[in-house]
Amino acid sequence: MCRWAAYRGEAIYLEELVSSPAHSLIEQSHCATRAKTATNGDGFGIAWYGDREEPGRYRDILPAWSDCNLKSLARQIRSPLFLAHVRAATGGGTRRDNCHPFVHGRWSFMHNGQIGNFEALRRPMEAMLDDALYAARTGTTDSELLFLMALQFGLDRDPLAAIAETLGFVTRLAERLGEPLLLRFTAAFSDGRDLYAVRYASDAYAPTLYAAPMGPQGGYCLVSEPLDDDDTVWVEIPSGTAVIVGENGVDVQLFDLEETVAAPSIGPMTLSRRA
Repeated sequence: MCRWAAYRGEAIYLEELVSSPAHSLIEQSHCATRAKTATNGDGFGIAWYGDREEPGRYRDILPAWSDCNLKSLARQIRSPLFLAHVRAATGGGTRRDNCHPFVHGRWSFMHNGQIGNFEALRRPMEAMLDDALYAARTGTTDSELLFLMALQFGLDRDPLAAIAETLGFVTRLAERLGEPLLLRFTAAFSDGRDLYAVRYASDAYAPTLYAAPMGPQGGYCLVSEPLDDDDTVWVEIPSGTAVIVGENGVDVQLFDLEETVAAPSIGPMTLSRRA
């Protein structure tokens, strides 16, 4: 399974998540501790927001630990909102188009998880895309297709409802085709203003998600696994939960495929800030 990290707050250098911490994302690319596989060496990517509406992006198929450009960029780029990902492929070849984050317009998206029997479901899923979004599909992963389907289902209007509709469609499709359902989904996505994350699975094994304060007052990061061993700081986000990091801090909501549109907010999350 992949590993990822995302941040929203006052601008910080990308290296504060990507390369500097003891258990940075680069460290997790060859020594993940809370995943089925310790190595995530099938490529990497970063997407960051600056003065323009659309994000910048850098991706490559090299393992993150072996790319000197990644460390150099992370040391020089400051951003108030960015996503970073290291890939362990569960489907789709090792090619740049399959590396996360995926970008379309102002939206960026990255994913940790899988769709079981994806090849049996792929063509009906692709058929849901209009011509413009179908043409935007450049890779072969289930992750990219889930992102494009969420755009089709209204990511611009209601991000969490669009994700719920996308996952609900996959669930109903598998049932209709008589395919065993396996859907594991922990993703982060952003429109350049707010940072969203969802942790969900059709079984008891949703990929992990943690949150902690980061950077100047009001900044937060969302990660696949903690960046250090300070257990007083990191909060594990339970399965069936959505997180929104915005101007007013962190808000947590129940995430259910049938009820997310009207899901109640659990309220602002209280996280201990580092001394």
